[in-house]
Amino acid sequence: MPATPLPPSGDVPSGPKTCDASGMAMIHRVFRHQFGEAPRLVRGVRPGDTAHAAVVADHLQLISSALHTHHEGEEQRLWSALDERAPSCASHVARMKEQHLAILAPLGGLDAAIPVWRATATDPDAVLEALDGINAALSVHLPDEEASIVPVMEVTLTEAEARWFGEHGRKATPKGQMWNTLGGILAAQPDGGEHFLRTELPPPVRVLWSLVGRRRYERNFAALEGR
Repeated sequence: MPATPLPPSGDVPSGPKTCDASGMAMIHRVFRHQFGEAPRLVRGVRPGDTAHAAVVADHLQLISSALHTHHEGEEQRLWSALDERAPSCASHVARMKEQHLAILAPLGGLDAAIPVWRATATDPDAVLEALDGINAALSVHLPDEEASIVPVMEVTLTEAEARWFGEHGRKATPKGQMWNTLGGILAAQPDGGEHFLRTELPPPVRVLWSLVGRRRYERNFAALEGR
């Protein structure tokens, strides 16, 4: 898609809407919700209760992997597209890259701290410190990306390109974690996920969620809380 070079003013390119990028805000709600509640789950593990710690550690690894995958997808497909098609937004793209690095540091700290805490279920300070850093960085990055990048995506990317990011995340879901991942997405939505169920999932998956998936997610969440 040709673009006329412009100074990096940050102005959103004008033109008709070419895709729906609302999925970005949807997945951001998931990260806010899951990383936001993660410190509570960690603090809920009694010292020495390695069985409970293992359940919470699996959850932390799941959401860490999801955030890594989300950002890797943007780095693979989004920044280069915006650099080419919306050069006036170069300053925004550069800021997003800096914010990704700011998130990567505590996210790497979390990845390093999880195995030690899982093995002993004692001294969760390193895990909690990493989560605090992630949440602080996300509180800056996510609203900035929604305000500065999503509007640009919606006048520069095709619908197929925008949908690739959701598909990229789904393909990276670890084996056996599909229902927990879907349940986390639904729980983070303002309406409890009803709109997502109706618009994003085919009827067979909705039926399976109702018959099997919801109970598995609820059972896992109860285990996360030590119930």
